[in-house]
Parts: sequence; structure tokens; C-alpha cells
Amino acid sequence: MEKMKYVLQVCVAFVLCSPQAVTGSPVDCPNQDTAGTSCAISVEKLLERAVQHAELIYRVSEESKLLFDEMLISYGMNLHIPEGTMCAPKTVTVPRSKSEIKQISDKWILHSLLILAQFWIDPLVEVQASLENYENAPSALLTRSKWISTKLMSLEQGIMVLIRQILGEGSVTLEGPEETSDRFVSSNILETVRRDYSVIYCFRKDAHKMQTFLKLLKCRQIEKENCSLF
Repeated sequence: MEKMKYVLQVCVAFVLCSPQAVTGSPVDCPNQDTAGTSCAISVEKLLERAVQHAELIYRVSEESKLLFDEMLISYGMNLHIPEGTMCAPKTVTVPRSKSEIKQISDKWILHSLLILAQFWIDPLVEVQASLENYENAPSALLTRSKWISTKLMSLEQGIMVLIRQILGEGSVTLEGPEETSDRFVSSNILETVRRDYSVIYCFRKDAHKMQTFLKLLKCRQIEKENCSLF
């Protein structure tokens, strides 16, 4: 376990210190037309970048949870998130069988990805601000929190480019996820810590969903055979 943790820390340290990881976007279209409907980079390349971006976000979110756990131990606290906790927006349901996967469309995958990305942007920004008020919060946790917030916004933009390129939709109007503002307001210190931990815990799970959905979409668009979540 300690060896795995060390390997993860080394991997994430490389990610956070790499100029290529810290700058740029998962989808970069410098020659995009003024209407934003044409991109000089192929869909294959765009998907590769988006998948890599999502993988990095998931890895750093894993490390963030470990760091938060260690911080709680140092505070003498032990928070438990019940199994089966509903984290994802109610508008996104994960297919549970191979037959269900075959029935979902690329449009559903892309719109679900956008909903998930947009759902977590504000909560993660609020957690980032909240962590700065903690006593002796690890600098590594603060760095990762800021990195995730920035990269999730970048991934959101990348997903929107993929929607334009794959679906030909110039603009997307989605049914917004449930209101989250009440969830993230608290004057109680313990509740604030519990809230922040819940966000990190749940985002880590949904980051894995985004990574998985993007890999499925990439398989469908490029390999076109034997594409499944299972």
C-alpha cells in the first residue's frame, strides 16, 4: 500500500511540475474559424488530448483525497461518506449493462460529459477558497485543489469543442443540474470540513466517470469495435 501511494505521489508530482500539464488545453484549435465550428486538429487528436486530460484530473483527485484524509487524521477527525452516496447529477445515469451501453448515443455521452464538468466547476472553486482558510492545510492539497479547478474548466471547453466537431452543434443548451448553492453554505466549522470532504470524495468518483465516458467515445469514434465500459 505504501509503495502504491509513493508511486502515485511521484506520478502526480511529475504532472503538477510539468509545463505541458500546467499550461495549455486538452483541445487547442489555433486555426478555428470565427464561428467556432471548424477546427484544424482531427477529432482523433482532440479525443486523445481530452482523454489524457481527464486521466490526469482523476489521478490528481485521487491524490487530493489521500491528502485530505491525512489532514483529517492530523486534526483528530474521521469523516465517513456512506456507501451508495449519490454524487453525480441526477440527470446523468451510468449504463449498467452492455446492452444499455449499445443503446446510448454519442450525443448522450458528450452531453453527459458536459453536465458533469459544469456541475463540479463552482463547488471545486468554493472548496479551493475554503481550504485556504484551514489552519495548516498542506500546501500540496492547496496546489492540487487549484490545479483541478483550472483543468476542469479547460476540460469543459474541450468537451464543447468535441460537441461542435462530432455533433455539429454550434451551441449547446442543456438542462442544468440541480441547484448546489445551498449545499455549499455553512457557518459551522465541522460542517464546512464535511462539505469540502464530500466535494472532493464525490468529484473523484465523477472524474473517473468522465474519464471512462471519454475513453468509450474515443473507441467509438476511432476503433469502432468492441467498445464497452465493462
